[in-house]
Amino acid sequence: MTSSHRTTKKTETFTAEERAAMKERAQEVKASARRSSRADKAAEEEAAVVAKIAEMQDSDRVMAERIHAVVKSAAPDLAPKLWYGMPAYAKDGKVVCFFQSAEKFNARYATFGFNDKANLDEGTMWPTAFALTKLTAADEARIGELVKRAAG
Repeated sequence: MTSSHRTTKKTETFTAEERAAMKERAQEVKASARRSSRADKAAEEEAAVVAKIAEMQDSDRVMAERIHAVVKSAAPDLAPKLWYGMPAYAKDGKVVCFFQSAEKFNARYATFGFNDKANLDEGTMWPTAFALTKLTAADEARIGELVKRAAG
């Protein structure tokens, strides 16, 4: 068979969900650049986070609403913002932690995670993400402690 008769199988580098997340991120960056004052930007970004949470399926929405309240209480200096279409919380413009709904990437559970800007270093290995199926009062307390430490 000559090379002109060969068929090559095209493989997808990114899933449809990953491509959608990248498009959401591009839109977030454009929207942020259009905002005028710092106060307007903060209010609009928090409103966008609340709106994104409201769009989630019931179980994820309930967890995201609780996490939003816990993060705001534990670390009021973290600024809510959308990050790849997910609710996130930033310090000096850098995302410290985020909530990823199970639906986002067709996962079987939601995730609460921390980025490298989080001040959670402990020894040579530490967790950066937690699987969530529901939130208990103990879970909320632990998340609050972690967020407070991460923001510090």
